[in-house]
Amino acid sequence: MDVRRVVTGHNAAGESCIQIDDIASNATSRRPGHDSRLIWVTDAAPARWDVATDAGAREVGRPPPENGTLIRILEIQPGVTAEPHFTETVDYVIVMSGEMDMVLDAETVTLRTGDVLVQQGTRHNWINRGTEPCRFAAILIAGTGDIDRSDPPAS
Repeated sequence: MDVRRVVTGHNAAGESCIQIDDIASNATSRRPGHDSRLIWVTDAAPARWDVATDAGAREVGRPPPENGTLIRILEIQPGVTAEPHFTETVDYVIVMSGEMDMVLDAETVTLRTGDVLVQQGTRHNWINRGTEPCRFAAILIAGTGDIDRSDPPAS
């Protein structure tokens, strides 16, 4: 999956400039038909905007660092499912192309191109039941809450 990322910054004279213009290469694949590219990660909010290193080249897990953020572009192929999971984050998910189902404990919602989801620390799973790949951006922001996160009772 090719995803161009353009990162701005400041040159030695303090002028705004392009620091990075490349194809995102920090890839994660948790199973066949699942592809992910890390674009950027921050360690805290408010985030530093004077970062000179490539924060998209870092190794991070599914959630961002404590109090941090991250953005990934993901692509899930038809017939592929992720795995039920949750993170202690608030996520902004923007469907760029295709469609997918978000399966929650109590219900399922189909997200299509152009839809925007705000996911608030819920256990969920992604399933592409469509006929084309689903590409989406996921922006994860470290969060907190008081909801019981134990496994639901078996049905």
